[in-house]
Amino acid sequence: MTTYVVHRNGRDATAGELAAVAFGSPAHFTAMQVRGGLIRGFDLHLARLRAASLELFGRATPDDEVRAHVRAALAASPADVSLRVLVHAPGDPFAAEAGEPEVLVRTASAGLPPSGPLALAAVAHERFQPAVKHVGEPAKRFFLRQAVAEGFDDAAFVDREGRLSEATVWNLAFWDGTAVVWPVAGMLDGIMQSLVKRQLAALGVPQREAEVRAGGLAGWARGAVVLNSRTPAVAVHRIGAEVLPDAPDFVALLHRAHERETPVAP
Repeated sequence: MTTYVVHRNGRDATAGELAAVAFGSPAHFTAMQVRGGLIRGFDLHLARLRAASLELFGRATPDDEVRAHVRAALAASPADVSLRVLVHAPGDPFAAEAGEPEVLVRTASAGLPPSGPLALAAVAHERFQPAVKHVGEPAKRFFLRQAVAEGFDDAAFVDREGRLSEATVWNLAFWDGTAVVWPVAGMLDGIMQSLVKRQLAALGVPQREAEVRAGGLAGWARGAVVLNSRTPAVAVHRIGAEVLPDAPDFVALLHRAHERETPVAP
């Protein structure tokens, strides 16, 4: 991956400034794909950053400032990039109160999703503060590596109640033959997930939320996908020992919903 820009509060970041993040400053982030300088669902990214900063730090950088920092990074980058906005609060990581939040923006070469279909290992795991997109989270890489070693492509998480929640860097979605089914469990609500949900609603496509049990898919699931900032749908053909049917129309539907979202300049 080629990195084009790393900015801190709208200007080139120094090694010393980045060290604060590398050595323990609490941080959260959001990731997005930029095409032609435009972003789909940028309002959702701003809302995520705002909510996570309030949760972690008790205060948030104003949206207008975040927009300005993103624009500055894009002005110094190619038109098509992957972009991350990371918010951290410098200071003593062992202190109860963090410093004033700062915004880091990185642009890099545009990301491409796997082609699929994917086989997901079902592993027992629940993330801390799942509604926050934390920096780090070594469990995600650990379970991915473990899954690949066992012959899978990635891993899906199962909570203590036996419910499927999400995958390592993905949300999960299922098709029951008539509606899109979103799992109910502790998880990070993805930006792509939220974007697709609102466009499916605009299309009049039925959607429902349900507790999806690992080991209980065969009786009702007619297809499954994973989705994240890089793609609205990659087909999943197996979760654990359960084989899922091909659902090309389901995959196409989620891609259609994504395309309906108008990309905007930040």
